[in-house]
Amino acid sequence: MTKPPQDMKRTKEEVYALILDFQENQSETAQTLLVEQYTNLIGSIARKYSKGRNLHEDIVQVGMIGLLSSIRRFDPSTGNPFEAYLIPMVIGEIKRFLRDKTWDVHVPRRIKETWPKLNAAVDELTNLYQRSPKIHEIADHIGISEEEVLETMELGKGYQTASVDQTIETGADGSGVTPLDVIGSEDKGYERVDQQLLVESALHVLNERERQIIQWTFIENKSQREVGELLGISQMHVSRTQKKAIEKLRKVLARNTYQDRLN
Repeated sequence: MTKPPQDMKRTKEEVYALILDFQENQSETAQTLLVEQYTNLIGSIARKYSKGRNLHEDIVQVGMIGLLSSIRRFDPSTGNPFEAYLIPMVIGEIKRFLRDKTWDVHVPRRIKETWPKLNAAVDELTNLYQRSPKIHEIADHIGISEEEVLETMELGKGYQTASVDQTIETGADGSGVTPLDVIGSEDKGYERVDQQLLVESALHVLNERERQIIQWTFIENKSQREVGELLGISQMHVSRTQKKAIEKLRKVLARNTYQDRLN
C-alpha cells in the first residue's frame, strides 16, 4: 500500500480497510498509517486535558493507547464513522489516567469516582438555590448517603495538596506568606545551650581569674581587650590565661565523656 502524505484525509472506507487489515492480518503498516492519520486529533484532545498541568506528554501517550485500543475493537460493520468511536474511547482513557494518577494522596477508587460528581452537584445546586447546598441536598442529588458526601469532601482534599511555595495568606505589609515561611526549622541555639551547660559543669577546676575570663569571653562574648581592661591586665595576659583555662576544661570534658561512654 502506497503511503500517502500524513495530512491527507482518508475516506471512511479507506479507514475501514486499514482497520480490517490490522485486525485480520496484524498489519504494522496499517497500524502506522492509522496512527499517523489521528496523531493530530490525539494531540488536540490531550491539550484540552493537559491545560494547566505538567502532564502533556503523558496524556498524549495515554491518548495513543486509547487510539490503539480503538483500532483493535472498532467494528466497521456498524457503518459509523471511526472518529465517533475513537474520541470517547480516548477521552475515557485520559480521564481514568487523570483520576488515578493526579491525586497527591492515595484515596479509595470510589472516592475518586464520586469526587467529580460531588463537585458538579455543588455547582448545579448552588446555581439552583443561589446558596451553598446542604449536605443532605448534595447526597440526594448524587444518590449517596450523607456520610459518603462528608467522607468524599474530606478525602477529596488529597486531590491536590498545597505546595510549600504557594501563597496561603497575605501579611500585614502586603507580602505573601507561604507554608515554607511558617514551617519550623532546627534551632542551632539548642546546641549552643548544651555546649554552654557542658562548659559550666567543668568550671570548678578553674581558679577565680580563669573562671572569670572564660565567663566573660565565652559566655558574655566580651573581647580579650575588654576583659583585660576589667581585670587591669594586658590583653596578652588574658590570652595566655584563657588558653590555660581552656586546656584544663578540655581535659575535664574529655574525662567526663569517656566515663559517660563506660556507663
